[in-house]
Amino acid sequence: MKKGYYNFPTLLFLIAVLLFSGGCTEVNKEKQKNEKKAKELLNVGVFNGNGASAVCILETLEALKIDKGIKGRAVTAYDIQNGILDNLDVMIFPGGSGSKEFNNLGQTAAQKVQDFAKSGKGIVGICAGGYLFATTDGYPSLKIIKAHTYRFHYNRGRGLIGFELSEKGAKIFPELENRTTSFVQYYDGPIYDVFEPESMDILATITTDIATHKGDPKGLTPGKPAFLTSTYGKGKVFVSVGHPEATAGMRWIVPRMARYVAGKELISYPETVVRPQINNHEILYFPPTISFESENFWKLFSDDDSVVIGAIDNLYSIRSRPSIRWSKGLLRSKSKNVRLKAAGYLVETEYTDAIPDFKSAVASEKDAETKTILQQDLNKLLLMINEK
Repeated sequence: MKKGYYNFPTLLFLIAVLLFSGGCTEVNKEKQKNEKKAKELLNVGVFNGNGASAVCILETLEALKIDKGIKGRAVTAYDIQNGILDNLDVMIFPGGSGSKEFNNLGQTAAQKVQDFAKSGKGIVGICAGGYLFATTDGYPSLKIIKAHTYRFHYNRGRGLIGFELSEKGAKIFPELENRTTSFVQYYDGPIYDVFEPESMDILATITTDIATHKGDPKGLTPGKPAFLTSTYGKGKVFVSVGHPEATAGMRWIVPRMARYVAGKELISYPETVVRPQINNHEILYFPPTISFESENFWKLFSDDDSVVIGAIDNLYSIRSRPSIRWSKGLLRSKSKNVRLKAAGYLVETEYTDAIPDFKSAVASEKDAETKTILQQDLNKLLLMINEK
């Protein structure tokens, strides 16, 4: 073979090597790109131990999906014990029972949560999480914020309660700054007696007098914190007394809280989920309201389409949160009118957990026109979690 020449097999081999190395380079670039993207994501854990409500866990995780810059995951007490907090930026403690959440953490995992916050990470408490963070005599808790909770008649009821922002609150929630009163779902959340007001910023105060049971003291809740922030060591703390994750039009507050305590940019969210205007008055669940909710639940089993559709409207009028979960099964009704009504209700209430049910409904739908409408509604839900 002459100098400077390659035989044909050798040439093919060299070409193959070049092509393979080029392919490896592209694969490596894609891998590096994905790794960089993963590092840029805000990693948020949602406590999934005993005491945390399964519904609250699910709805909190679904609300986090609104923000494509956040990666949420459920976290157990043994995950915390095994060091998962080293891989998280924010830890959220959802609704349920604060004392039972503390009991499930146990002393060493509780200490790990405290150390996590002190080190400069963020923690968020929603309803029961707010009880867990408080410093209340005789109540097992993390003692992170300088406030007691009123323990007498702590089960004050549920409903849609009003709140008004402070100046500092308007900076974190500018979407609400032009509203005199905004509304959020409430379910026996903590009512605070702040004993070191200088240690925290009250972002919003309750405007509703929450007293739905006989003997509940009246006039206690107005003016009490609805949202507050504090520091703990080098970390930031955010507490919501109510349930934004369970409030259509307000679920975006959950990723906003996560971003705030992580010290990240407070990005805006689309109008499909920022809809405070859809709730414009308080609704408390007094005994007649509870009976009305129960009566309309049973009407969902009627063979009369108009009765079922009327029941859905009635339940929405009182902002019944359980009724949204009840409506997932109505996507499988034999009546196309009921299927379409349920679909519209699930979209209006932003219930993204129903996406698998929607996909099944679309796949099995025989009526072409109904199938098109169901697909359109499914697309709206997918857009809410950045999957369309």
